[in-house]
Amino acid sequence: MDPSKDGFAAVLSGLQADKNASEISGATSPGCEPRDVNGAISNPILQPSRHRPRTYPYFRYLPYEVEDEERRSRDLEEILKHLYIAVEAGDFSPGAVHWTRELRSWLGLKFDPDREQRIKLVKLYYELALAPGIDPSVSERFASMFMMLTKRKHYLRPLVDLTLDWRILYREIKIFVLPQESGLIQSTYLKRNIKTLTKLCSFAQLYFDPKELPAMLDEFLPYFSGSFTETGFVVVGLLNLFLPTASGGDDYENLRPQNYLPTYFHLWSLMNRSKNFDINFLDLFSRLARDSLPSKNIPFSEFGIFTHEQTTLIYTAILRLLEIPVGQSTSPYSATVDVSSGLGILLDRDSRKHPVSHHIARWIVMSLSPACLESNESILSFLEGLIQAVETFFHPSNSGSWTRTLAQLVFYLGDFFIMRWNRERNGEMDVPASRQLNEALKKRYVLCLRDVTFMGIYAKSGTAMSFSLSTLQSLAYLEPDLVLPGALQRIYPSMQGLVEVHRTTSSLRSLQVLARTMIRTKGYRCHITALLGLALPGIDANDLEKSLITLSFITAVCYNIPFADLSKGQEEFEGNLLAMQWITGEMERMEREGAGIELNYSAMDDKEEEMILRSSTAGFGEFITSFLGRIFTLLENLPDAARLRSGSPEENIVNTLPAAFTPLLASLSPELFDLALHKIVDFIANHVIHQARDAMAFICNSLCKVNPEKALDKLIPVLVRAIKTEIDENGAGSTRNAASDVLPRDRGLVWNVSMLSMCVVHVGDAVLKHKAALLEIAVFMQSRCKGMPTVHISNFVHHLLLNLTVTYTMDYSLFEPNQVEGGFSIEVWGMRQDPAALTPRWHLPNQEEVGFACELFGSQAHNALSQLRSLIDGTSSIKREGSGKEWSDEVSRNLVLLRLIISGVSVLFDAKGVSEGLVTIEDGKSADSEMMGMNGHTPEEQSTGEDSDSALDGTDESSIKPSFQYPTGYVLTKGDSTYTQLHEIRQQIGRTLHDVHTFLAAEQEDDMLCFVPLFTAYRSWFVDVGIERTAHVLDRVTKLYAADLLPYKISGVRKDYPRPILIRRANVYHLQRLRHNAAPRARSELDEQLLLDLAKSSVSLYTEVRRNAQSAGEAALKVIFGARLLVIPPLIDAFRKAVKQKDFPRIKGGLFALLFGSLAKTVGRHWKYTPTVIRTFIEASEADKPSIQKMCTGGVFQVVDYGRAQPRMAILDEAVVKAIAPNDDVSAVIAKKKAFSVKKRTRIEQKKYDLAEELIGLARASHWKKALRTVSMVMALGMRFEHICSDNMIDLISTGAVDPHPGLRGMYSQTLMAIFTMINIRAACSHSYANYVQGIHHFPAKLNVTVKADDPEWTQKFLSDFGQADAEFYVDHDYPGWLVWGKTMPAYKANNKTDVEFDDLEWEKRKTLGKYLTRSWYSTFFGYLKQEPRDSSADKFRMTSSLFLAYTFELMIRDGLTAATFDEIKEETLGVFEEGSDKHQHRATAEILGSMVSAVMDLDVEKRTKVWEFVFPIIRKVFSDGLTPENLGYWTTFLHMILQSRDPRRAWPLLDWLASFRLDMGSNAAFKESSKINLLHQCMADSGWHFQLDRPVSEDFLTHIDHPYKGVREAIGHSLATITRTRYHESFQDVTHLVEAQKAASSIGAQPYRPTEEFSSVIQNVFQRIHKWRENRPAGQQTPSSYTSGSKTVLLWLDSILSSHECTQLLSFFPSLFTEEFLHMMEVREDPELQSLAYHVFRHLPNIPHRIGEDKELIDTLMRIGSSSTSWHQRLRVMINMQIIFFRRLFLLSKECRTALFNCVTNMLQDVQHEVRAGASATLSGMIRCSPAAWRNETVFELKARFTKLLDSHPLPKKPRNKPTGAAGSSSVRSSGTSTPTPEQQRLVITRHAAVLGLGALVQAFPYTSPPPEWMPGVLTTMSNKAAADPGIVGGSVKQIISDFKKTRQDTWFIDVKAFRPEQLEDLSGVLWKSYFA
Repeated sequence: MDPSKDGFAAVLSGLQADKNASEISGATSPGCEPRDVNGAISNPILQPSRHRPRTYPYFRYLPYEVEDEERRSRDLEEILKHLYIAVEAGDFSPGAVHWTRELRSWLGLKFDPDREQRIKLVKLYYELALAPGIDPSVSERFASMFMMLTKRKHYLRPLVDLTLDWRILYREIKIFVLPQESGLIQSTYLKRNIKTLTKLCSFAQLYFDPKELPAMLDEFLPYFSGSFTETGFVVVGLLNLFLPTASGGDDYENLRPQNYLPTYFHLWSLMNRSKNFDINFLDLFSRLARDSLPSKNIPFSEFGIFTHEQTTLIYTAILRLLEIPVGQSTSPYSATVDVSSGLGILLDRDSRKHPVSHHIARWIVMSLSPACLESNESILSFLEGLIQAVETFFHPSNSGSWTRTLAQLVFYLGDFFIMRWNRERNGEMDVPASRQLNEALKKRYVLCLRDVTFMGIYAKSGTAMSFSLSTLQSLAYLEPDLVLPGALQRIYPSMQGLVEVHRTTSSLRSLQVLARTMIRTKGYRCHITALLGLALPGIDANDLEKSLITLSFITAVCYNIPFADLSKGQEEFEGNLLAMQWITGEMERMEREGAGIELNYSAMDDKEEEMILRSSTAGFGEFITSFLGRIFTLLENLPDAARLRSGSPEENIVNTLPAAFTPLLASLSPELFDLALHKIVDFIANHVIHQARDAMAFICNSLCKVNPEKALDKLIPVLVRAIKTEIDENGAGSTRNAASDVLPRDRGLVWNVSMLSMCVVHVGDAVLKHKAALLEIAVFMQSRCKGMPTVHISNFVHHLLLNLTVTYTMDYSLFEPNQVEGGFSIEVWGMRQDPAALTPRWHLPNQEEVGFACELFGSQAHNALSQLRSLIDGTSSIKREGSGKEWSDEVSRNLVLLRLIISGVSVLFDAKGVSEGLVTIEDGKSADSEMMGMNGHTPEEQSTGEDSDSALDGTDESSIKPSFQYPTGYVLTKGDSTYTQLHEIRQQIGRTLHDVHTFLAAEQEDDMLCFVPLFTAYRSWFVDVGIERTAHVLDRVTKLYAADLLPYKISGVRKDYPRPILIRRANVYHLQRLRHNAAPRARSELDEQLLLDLAKSSVSLYTEVRRNAQSAGEAALKVIFGARLLVIPPLIDAFRKAVKQKDFPRIKGGLFALLFGSLAKTVGRHWKYTPTVIRTFIEASEADKPSIQKMCTGGVFQVVDYGRAQPRMAILDEAVVKAIAPNDDVSAVIAKKKAFSVKKRTRIEQKKYDLAEELIGLARASHWKKALRTVSMVMALGMRFEHICSDNMIDLISTGAVDPHPGLRGMYSQTLMAIFTMINIRAACSHSYANYVQGIHHFPAKLNVTVKADDPEWTQKFLSDFGQADAEFYVDHDYPGWLVWGKTMPAYKANNKTDVEFDDLEWEKRKTLGKYLTRSWYSTFFGYLKQEPRDSSADKFRMTSSLFLAYTFELMIRDGLTAATFDEIKEETLGVFEEGSDKHQHRATAEILGSMVSAVMDLDVEKRTKVWEFVFPIIRKVFSDGLTPENLGYWTTFLHMILQSRDPRRAWPLLDWLASFRLDMGSNAAFKESSKINLLHQCMADSGWHFQLDRPVSEDFLTHIDHPYKGVREAIGHSLATITRTRYHESFQDVTHLVEAQKAASSIGAQPYRPTEEFSSVIQNVFQRIHKWRENRPAGQQTPSSYTSGSKTVLLWLDSILSSHECTQLLSFFPSLFTEEFLHMMEVREDPELQSLAYHVFRHLPNIPHRIGEDKELIDTLMRIGSSSTSWHQRLRVMINMQIIFFRRLFLLSKECRTALFNCVTNMLQDVQHEVRAGASATLSGMIRCSPAAWRNETVFELKARFTKLLDSHPLPKKPRNKPTGAAGSSSVRSSGTSTPTPEQQRLVITRHAAVLGLGALVQAFPYTSPPPEWMPGVLTTMSNKAAADPGIVGGSVKQIISDFKKTRQDTWFIDVKAFRPEQLEDLSGVLWKSYFA
C-alpha cells in the first residue's frame, strides 16, 4: 500500500451512523508522523495505524516511564507467531483461543497494530470465525475478535483498505435459512449460533464490495416465493444483511441506488401488511441514505437519493410502524402474514439494539440537505407533517403502547442530527458542500421537534422521559436560543412549587441535562445561581427520589463552574442585588410574554451581562451553607438501611453523595472550602447517626481528597480524640456480640472509626505528617476492642495501606493550574478542556510511604499470626471451652485482619517474588507431563512406552506462556530488604492459614464463624498479587467513570468532558495496565498445599463450608498455572468415595466442584480422569435424594458433551493464514504439535470407544433411571463418522426401541434414528469427512435442470406439468420461478433405482440393524403406538415416530435387509387399524402409513406402486366414511407429512382422488363434507402454486357458496382463499429483466397482484348473485336464506385474502362492489353472526395499501354513501373508514381528495340523526388534528367563520311572553305550545347543533396545545354566550365541550388561563365552573 496516497488526512467518510460510533475511544499515541515536504509520511514503517489520530494521549499521562513502540510491536509479532503456529497445527482450543485472548488484551491497552497487520488479522479472524470444522463455541471467540478489530469504522476504510468476500458468510447462514436441497437433518454435527452470524454480518457488510451487488441479487432473488411465504421473508432478511450500500464509484452507473430502488419497492409491495418487511426495508433504505450521502456521483434532491413517490411511501410506512390507534381501526398489520415468516425470523436484527425508530431517524437525517428549504414538499416538510399528525400522542395524558416508540424516535432524530452536524464540521464526514446542513435548516429542524420534546419530558413512563430529556439536551446544544427560553419558562414556576410535584422532578431533570449548555451560553448563565437556590428545597428527606435528581443537577453545575465569589472588590454590586433584580425582571417578562417568548440574550451588552453574572456569584457562600444544612438534615432523617445492595432509594442516596460532593468541594474557592470544612468537621464531632455512617464517611473522603493537608489537619486530631474517649469512658467495643448489628454502646466508636478510615484513603502522602498518631491509635484500638467494631478497625488499617502503596490520580481541580493562576475569572465558566493538554497530578508512593506501609504491615501481620498460632495450639488465654464463641471471634478477627492487610499491600507483591525461596514447578521439582507444553511446545516422546496415560493430558488451558508484562510504576526493587521481608511475611501468612485450616477441619469442622473468613483470606492470599483483585477495582472504577461521563457525551464530539473526568480516564488506564499484568503465575509448593486444602473443604459435610471453599477455589484456579490438574485427582477420589458410601452432602460437593465450575472443561479435556468422572456420575444419579437428582439432571449436558467426537479437521484458506506467518521457520514446531495432537486424539478416541462398550453392558443391567443416563452417554461416546457405531451398540439400541418403559423407549428410538441419519449423511457425503464438515452432499437422484426462461411458454408448460400424473423429474421446492428464474433449478429423478450409494461399512451396519427388525419387533412397536398417550397434549400425530418408522421401512422395502417382510407388515398394519372404531387406532395407522409413503417417495415406480396399492384403499376408506372430529387432526397431519415441500405428483393417486371431490347438496352429513374439503385444503396449501387441479374444484365451490351448513361454508371460504392466493406468480426471465421491468414501470416498481380478467368476472358474478339473493329475501326473515349463507361464505373468503399479503388483489372491487354490499350485510339484524363478520371485513378496507391516486374511487364511494344513504347506520359506518383512510394515507392523499373529505364530513354535521352528527364532529376534529400545519390553519379559520355564521343566522325564536311556563314551555325547542316540535323547529335544532359541534370539533382538535391558539377563547365564548342556554342536546353539547376543554388542561391551566381576557372568563364562568350558589 503506498503510504503517500494514504495520509492522515483521508478521514473515513462512511462513518457508521449508529449510537456506538459516538463512543469511539479517543486515545492517541503521542506525537505525529514526521512528514516530508510533500506531506507524505517520510518513513513507511510509521504508516499510521488509524485514519483518525487518538484524542487522548494515554501513555503520556502515566506518571512512570512506559515501553517504547518497538517493544509493543515485538510483542505483537510474538503473539502473531504463536497464533500462526496454533492455527497451522490445528490447535484451535486452547492454542488459538489463548493467543486470541492475548491479542485482545494487547489491543485493550490502547496499542495499535499497523494498518497492514490489522488487515491481515481481520481477514484471518473472518476466515476462522466461519471455517467449517471448528467447534462452534470456539469460532464464537474468533467472531467476537473479528468484531473487535472492525468495531470502529476509522480503523480501516471500507473497500480502500479492506474488502471481504460475502460468499463465505453466506455459505454459513444459508444452512439455517434456505431450503436444504437434502431431506437430511444434520443432527449430529454441531450447529453454530445464527445470532452470532447475523451480528457478524452487520460488521462485515461494510466491507462487502458494491460491485458484487448484482451477483447477490442473482443469488438471493430466485429463492423469493409468495406461495410459500417463508422464503420471501428469508430473501428480504438476506438482502438487508448482505447488500452493500456504499457507492460503487463513478464508473459504475448501473450500481446507483435508483437503478435498484424500484425493484426493492416492488419486493416490498409483494408482502403487504407485514411489519417485518417494513422494518427490513426501512433499515436497508436508511443505510442506503447514509452511505450515498458522501458520494458526489449519486444525484441528490430535497428527498435525498429518493424520489417524491418513494418518499411518500416510506413516510406512510413510518406512520404504520408507529402503530398509532385511529378511531375504531384495527392494526395496519396482519398477524397471519408475519406468523408465516418461519425461518425468516432468524435473520431479524435484535430489536433492542436496532430499534425501528433508529432506522427511521437515520433515514430522515441522512436524506436532509439545504435543498429541503427551497421546496414546499421535502423530507423535512414531511417530517413536520408526521410530527404534527402524531403530536397529541406525545402528551402525558395520552400515553399507551406508542409512547416509548415516539419518544425514542424523537431522541434518535435529535441524536443523528447532532452527529451529522458535528461530523460535517470536524471533517469526519466528507459530505459535498451543497448537501451540508446549514443554520437555517438546523433552526427549522429544531423547531419541528421542540414542542413534542417539551411534552415528552413530563411523560409518565420513565423510559420515555429519559429519551425526551436527552432530546432536550440535543436540541439545546443545537439551538440554545430556541430551546432554553421555553425550558426556563416551564422550569421557574415548577421550581417555585406553583404546580404539581411530578412537574418539579421533570424540571430538575431538565436542568441537569441543560446545565452545561446554559453555562456556556451568554445570558442564560446568569440564571444558574438563581436556579441552584431554587433547587435546594429538592433535597428533602421525605422524597429521596427528588433529592437524588437535585444532587445530580448540582453535580452537573459543579463540574462546569468554579464556586467563587467574582463580585468581590467591586462595590457597585451590593452583593447579589443586581442579579436578583435582573432575574425577577426576567421571570416577570416570561410570565408576561407567554409561549412565544424570545429572550434574545445574544444582543445583550457584554459588559452588562458580565456584571450581572459577577453579581450572581455573590450568593455562593449562602448557597453552600444552606446546602450543607439540608444535606445534614437529610442524613439525620435517613431510615435504617435494611440490607445491602437492595437498590433502594436510601442506598442510592449514599452512593450519589460522594459523586456530588467531590466536584462540589473541588469547585469551591479557598474561602468557601474553609467554610465547608469547618461545618462538616463540626457535624462529625457533634453527631453520631448510625444509618448515615457510610454517607458521612464518603463526604469526609471527598473533603480529604480535594485538599488533603487542610482536611487531615482538622479531622485526624478530632477523630483520634473521640475514639479514645469512646473506648476509655464509654466502654465501647468491650464485649462480643453475636449479631451483625452494632450495639448502641459501640455506635459512637464505629462512627468515628469509619470516618477515620475514609479520611486516610486516596489522599496521598499528607498522612505521613500524622504517622505517629495513626500507628498509635491502630495499636490502641486493636488491643482494647472485640466484637463487631474490630472489623472496622481492620478496615482502617487496610485503607491506610492502600493509600500508602497504590498509584492513583490525585487531581480533582476543574482547571489546569495555568488557567487559574490569577484566581478565578468569568472566562473559566463552562470552559472546554483539551484532552491532549492536561497535566494530571499523581500519587506515586515514595520511599517514606513504602517504609511506613511495610512497618505497619509487618507489625499487624506479626500480631495476628502469633495470636492465631497461640489460639490453635491452646496457649492463648482464650480457650475453646463452653460455647467457644469467644475463641471463634478471636480467630475470625485475626483472619479478617490478615485478609485486609494482604489486600492493602497487594500492589507491592510481585508474581515472581511470592514464590521466592519456594520450590516452584519451573525448578523442575514436579515437571510432570501436565506442565509440558507450558510455552506452547509439545512434550517430547515419553519414555514410558505407548500405554502411559500421560499422553492424554494435553496442555492445561492456562498453562501456556505467561502474558507480556508492561511497566506499571512498581516501586520496589527486586532483592532489597523490604522486598524480601514483604514476601516472606506473605509466605508465613500462607503457612499459618494452612495450619488454621488443618486445625479447624479436625477440631471445629462446623464452625462457620471461622471458616467463612478463613476462605475469604485464602482467596485474597491467592489472587491479590499486583492488584487488589478481590475488590474488583477496575470494574468498579470503570463503571463509575462511565456513569459520570454519560451526561457529557455528545454524538460526533470527542471527549468534551470536564477535566476531573478526563483525568479519571488516565487512572482507569493505569488500572487496566495493572490488571493486564496480573496474569497467572507459576505454582509453588505452598500454593499446592493451600489448593489441596480448598479441594478438601469443597467436599465438606457442611453446605456453607463447601460453598465458600468452592468459590475461593474457583478464584485461586484462575491465577495459578496447572492448578486445575492438581486438584482434580483428590476431588475425584472424594467424589467416588462419597458415592460408594452414599454420603449425600459430599456427593453434592463433588458434583458441584467437578461439573458446575471451571474444572468441568478441564475434566473433559483430560481423558486420564474423564472415564472415572463419567462412571461415578452415573452411579451418583442413583442417589435417593431429590436435590442430587436435580443436580444430576443439570450435569447431564456437560457429561454428554465429554463424549462427543473432537473436531478433527478444519478447512481454511491457506493464503489468509500464511499472511501472518513469522519470518523465522516454524514448520518443525508445527509438525511436532500436529503429530502430538493426532496421537492424543487417537488415544482419547480409543478410550471413548472402550468406555462406550463398558457402558453398554451397564445399561443392559441397570434400573431404568440409571439406564436413561447411561444411554445418553453411550450415544455421545459410541457414534462416530469413521466407524458409525459398534454392533454391540446396535444390539442394545434396536432391542431397546421396543422396551416396555416409555422413557427408555423414547431415548432408544431417538438414538436409533440418529444412527440411521448418521449412515445416510455419511453416504450422502460420499463417505468423506471433509465433505461432511463442509456440508457437501451428493445425491444420485438429484438433477440440475437447465431453465429455458427465454422461451415464453416455459413457465406455462412448467406449471401445466403438475396437472399430469407422469413426470420426467420432480420439483420438490416451491421457489424456482415464482419471482425470477435462475439459470438452473434443483429437481429429482422420477424413476430412481438408488437414491443413496452406500459403501461396505454402511451396508454392513444396515444389515446388522435389519436383523433385529423382526415381525415381533414391529408388532410390539405398533402396539405401543396404539396406546393411549399419558397426557392429552401428546395426543397428536407424532412426527418422530413416523420418521423413525420410515427409516426402517427404507431398510425393508428398498434394500430388503430386515427380518420382517412387507407382507407381514401389511398384516400387522391391518391388525392395528382393526375396524377403526377408536381414535388411537386411527392415530397409529396414520403414523404407519405416513412412514410407508415417505420411505418410498424417492424410489422407483415399481416399489412406489407396491406401497400405494396397499396404502391407498385404506386411506380412501377412512376419508370416505371413517373421519370423525376426533381423528381428523391425525389425518390432516398425515397429508401434511407426505406433501410438505414435495412435488404434488409424488402422491398423485391421493391428490387426484381428493381433487375429484364434489359437494353433495343433498347430503346432510355436514362434517363428512367439510372434513373432505379441509383435507383437500391441506393438499392445496402444501402444494402452493404447483396445485393445478384447481379449476373444477373452485367452480364447484363457487356454485355452492350458499351451502346450508356452517362447517362446510367455513371450509369453502378458506379453500377459495388458498386457491386465489396461490394462482399468482411473476416468473421473470432473470434478475436483469426483473430490475429493468421495475425501472420502466415507475420509481416504485410495478404494482403486483393485479386481478386477472377471469378473477374479476368470478368476483362480479358472485356479487351479482348475492345482490339477487338480497332482493329475493323477504325483510325480517328469521331463518337462514341463500343470501345470509352465501354472504358468510364470501366474507370468510375475503377476510382470509384481506388479512394476507396479496390483499391488494381486491383493491379494484372496493368502491364498486364491496362497500355497499358489506353495509347491507351489516343491516341484517336477524343474523348477528353475519353482521359482525361483515363489520370485521369492512374494517379491513382502509388498512389495505392503495397506490398514490388509486384511492379516489373508494373515497368518492364512501362520500356518496355518507351523504346520500337512507340508512343512518351506513352513514355512520362509512365515516369510520373515512377517518382511517385520512390518517393512514396522510402523505398519499391528493389535495382534492383531502378537501372533498373535509367538506363531506362538515356537511354530515347537519345529518338528521344525532349519532351521525356526533361521529362527524369527532371525525372532523381528528382530521384537523393530523393535517399539515399551513393547510390546517387556513381550514380552521374558514370553518370557524362558517360555523359562527351558522349559529348567528339561526337564532332561537324569542320566548312568547304570555305563555305560562308549564310543561310545554320547557319542551326541547321553544315551541308553539304543543309538545311535539314542528319540522321547522326540528331543523333549527339540527342546524344549531351542527354549528356547536363544528365549533366543538375545532376546540377538540387542539386538546393539549398550551397556551391555546389565539382564536380559541373567542370560539368558546361565542358558544357559551349564544348556545349554552339552549335547551336539550344543543346546550348539553356546549357544556360538555367547555368542561372537556378545562379537564384536559388541568396540568397547564396556570399558563392557559392567561390566554383569556377577564370578560371572556366571566362569560365562561357560568358554564365552565358552577358558582357556589347556582
